[in-house]
Amino acid sequence: QVQLVESGGGLVQPGDSLTLSCAASGRTFSTYAMGWSRQAPGKEREFAASITRGGGSTYYADSVKGRFTISRDNAKNTVYLQMNSLKPEDTASYYCAASYVLHPRGLADFGSWGQGTQVTVSS
Repeated sequence: QVQLVESGGGLVQPGDSLTLSCAASGRTFSTYAMGWSRQAPGKEREFAASITRGGGSTYYADSVKGRFTISRDNAKNTVYLQMNSLKPEDTASYYCAASYVLHPRGLADFGSWGQGTQVTVSS
């Protein structure tokens, strides 16, 4: 099973940008589609973005579409989430996840999760 470790979270101001990284262990990273989800305080975890094994296709939740970009580097076993135009409502713990589903579209498609990294957007 793949092990995932997120990094890059922090405190930023509204309108700022931030890039999250997720490093995966093992040699089979390229066999997984990858994704990001988030969970705000007092709310359920929600799907944010996903990317196919080769990186050729991405999918976003409406809440982040146009502002967030998911990408991956299979040579580095790493997936990224570039977040632009951050809003206070983006404040959440962000989790990286791996999936055997070719085109994951929701939380149920993911089987392995990281421990999360906190993003706080506040002035």
